[in-house]
Amino acid sequence: MQDKYNPEPIELKWQRIWKDKGLFQVKEDPEKEKYYLLEMFPYPSGNIHMGHVRNYTIGDVVARYKRMRGYNVLHPMGWDAFGMPAENAAIANNVHPAKWTYKNIDNMRLQLKRLGFSYDWDRELSTCHRQYYRWEQWLFVKMLEKDMVYRKKSSVNWCKTCQTVLANEQVEGGCCWRCGEVVIQRDLDQWFLRISDFAEDLLAYCDRLPGWPDKVVTMQKNWIGKSVGAEIRFPLKDGDGHIAVFTTRQDTVFGATFMVMAPEHPLVGRLSAGTEQEGQVNAFVERMRHEDKIKRTSDDYEKEGIFVGAYCINPFTGREMPIFTANFALMEYGTGAVMAVPAHDQRDFEFAKKYGLEIIVVIQPEGDLLEAQCMTEAYVEEGVLVQSGQFDGLQNLNALDDIADCLEEKGLGKRTVNFRLRDWGISRQRYWGAPIPVVYCDRCGVVAVPEDDLPVVLPEDAQMLEAGGSPLSSLESFVKTKCPKCGSSDARRETDTMDTFVESSWYFERYCSPRYGKAMFDKEAVKYWMPVDQYIGGVEHAILHLLYSRYFTRVLREFGLVDYKEPFTRLLTQGMVCKETVKCPDHGFLFSDEVITSEAGNACKYCGSQVKIGRIEKMSKSKKNVVDPNALIEKYGADTLRLFCLFAAPPERDLDWSDQGVEGAWRFLNRVWRLITDSLDELRDVRPFDGGKALTGDAKALYRKTHQTIKRVTNDIEARFHFNTAISAVMELINTIHSKKENLLSSPEDLQVMRFAVETAVILLSPIAPHFADELWESFGHNESVLEISWPTYMEEAIKADEILVVVQVNGKVRSKIEVAAGTDGKQIENVALADERIVARLQGRTIKKVIVVKNKLVNIVV
Repeated sequence: MQDKYNPEPIELKWQRIWKDKGLFQVKEDPEKEKYYLLEMFPYPSGNIHMGHVRNYTIGDVVARYKRMRGYNVLHPMGWDAFGMPAENAAIANNVHPAKWTYKNIDNMRLQLKRLGFSYDWDRELSTCHRQYYRWEQWLFVKMLEKDMVYRKKSSVNWCKTCQTVLANEQVEGGCCWRCGEVVIQRDLDQWFLRISDFAEDLLAYCDRLPGWPDKVVTMQKNWIGKSVGAEIRFPLKDGDGHIAVFTTRQDTVFGATFMVMAPEHPLVGRLSAGTEQEGQVNAFVERMRHEDKIKRTSDDYEKEGIFVGAYCINPFTGREMPIFTANFALMEYGTGAVMAVPAHDQRDFEFAKKYGLEIIVVIQPEGDLLEAQCMTEAYVEEGVLVQSGQFDGLQNLNALDDIADCLEEKGLGKRTVNFRLRDWGISRQRYWGAPIPVVYCDRCGVVAVPEDDLPVVLPEDAQMLEAGGSPLSSLESFVKTKCPKCGSSDARRETDTMDTFVESSWYFERYCSPRYGKAMFDKEAVKYWMPVDQYIGGVEHAILHLLYSRYFTRVLREFGLVDYKEPFTRLLTQGMVCKETVKCPDHGFLFSDEVITSEAGNACKYCGSQVKIGRIEKMSKSKKNVVDPNALIEKYGADTLRLFCLFAAPPERDLDWSDQGVEGAWRFLNRVWRLITDSLDELRDVRPFDGGKALTGDAKALYRKTHQTIKRVTNDIEARFHFNTAISAVMELINTIHSKKENLLSSPEDLQVMRFAVETAVILLSPIAPHFADELWESFGHNESVLEISWPTYMEEAIKADEILVVVQVNGKVRSKIEVAAGTDGKQIENVALADERIVARLQGRTIKKVIVVKNKLVNIVV
């Protein structure tokens, strides 16, 4: 064993041994309890970043720990390989998306292996392989047969840069979640999955996810957005038909004085047609198509609209209500129409004031009198109904049910529940995705591709279009096909591809049997492994990926493929990796190697200007505050990087990058290395102490500390995933070993305790720094990897202290510390504290008012 710790040869050596032994390969074993540990699989962007390192290190610690606890651990890895970034990068770099993706996968696989993660690489999958997407095409066809999928023309979110449709969940602050381009509205034929059919169940089960962070559960509940209210029908003044409105405030219907419709509402164009307003309405609607929907509904966004030239009738009052289309109404909520009650809704109030519309008070606060002409804001609190016909005098909230009853009795509407969640539009006008398996025939209409003809293979030789967009529609060899129903040779394939979130909504099931060729997965394998016991990933996926995965699991259950509803039992959302930014006034953001540090300060290496150290932000290439994991591995080794990522912060919190922290992790591993190499001659042939004899002095203290450390590390990993405090506990144990080492190298029992303590420290470090631990473990003469032995257990008897340290305070300030025998009663502890020399000196001439004793912890003397 080398005296100096040299990580690279050690890490490469043990990675070869682990691979040759097949330590990470698993199969179903009914005799063992399973544990499915999964981190969200990465998009193959080309290189791993520090966020990847942190996420996968957290998962690897848990996987290794659980293996040593005797679990049959499934810990797979794969690639979320389809998507717009590959296509955009291909166009920018003049390389085909397939070539770009596969090259990136090869590179990132090497990087992940270099970090020593315990993945079962035999289960590796890539969502862009036809063997994978074949089965989601199969499921699409089955869903189409059961009317769980439909096609309709819809106003959709359109990104001009990416040349594709975005789901509502993929629009962030009015911009494309991928490229940042402002999203506009466009009418297109789209395929939708009926996720809304499962809204109630998805919401109900949010309360059955005890292993999920409250924040994520709340985000899902809010996105599903259940509202209990009523649908009210407002007849059109001229012509047949009505406008249906969903409201949770039917108690205010008598105060509805105008109607507001979303610009996207199909009635807007029909009602304005042939009126003097038609041209202005059309222009307004077109302008709204280019506006940010999120901003349109924000409280501080100016409300604007236009009269469409038509009226409807308030079914309760008979009042004519002018119909407007306005920017704050959205088709995505309710029916796309809003009954406006300006006296009792601030948004409606501002709109009414702006356009001179009538305001009628129908809720009066008790002990006060509101007058519409004097109001400066809407009254939105509780009160008593007025000007509300038969409901006058009722408390407004108590009248909700009575008015709903009246609606149903008179045929004016009905009770109803509305969900914010809308059906999932999966059509994407991009090339690099799974083809949607349908054919269009002039005779037969929409025809599903037969199961025997699946997969519909994405042609990987298609030439990309320089201006973006999909080449599939112009690729005759792909588009032209025979109708599966009538045999016509003039049929056309669907050229849209599926949203890539479809692929990531079931990959965790496919991992259970990734090479299974007869179905989406082997049901027996899935029955053994699923659900995932611990899922790890970023909170940014709280709505998109996690909600879609929950929905997809319910779809699979509908087809009898699984017997559970929730795919993930526990969820950990790790924090981001952050670092300060550095900016030059002339050259913008700088990488760390573009900054020259001297006594005069930090300067740009290009122009010599003093740079500004900015705030700590999430690492991003655009702000150049990134750190290259490969460079750190080359300098310090993978285990140092793993140790730092775990020690710097609890996993659920953001990690602030620190070069000094990395150096500290490196120094700690070297300290442990030297401790063991220096003691190896004395300890190599010594058997670890097994507790068979009574110990005294330093040996007893070290033995106790070792068991205390086992307990702390076990609890920190098992219960909380607080690896930082687990590492701290091991550091304390190493400090104790150092402090007592010179006194414990003589008697056989002392050496046995030393061997036990040192070996235990190595075992406890093994999930965190596995190569390092295996090398040290081997140096003691062991032939197996630490991963192949059992996790140590602690003895409560060994942990019990003969004496305990008690803090002594005077008026709440620590003035001394005393040692007393374990089990000493409170009065005796008080007497020892009062007799302490330092306390006696402090109390001279002062009267003791009372003494508070917290047994085994502290004494507080109040004077």
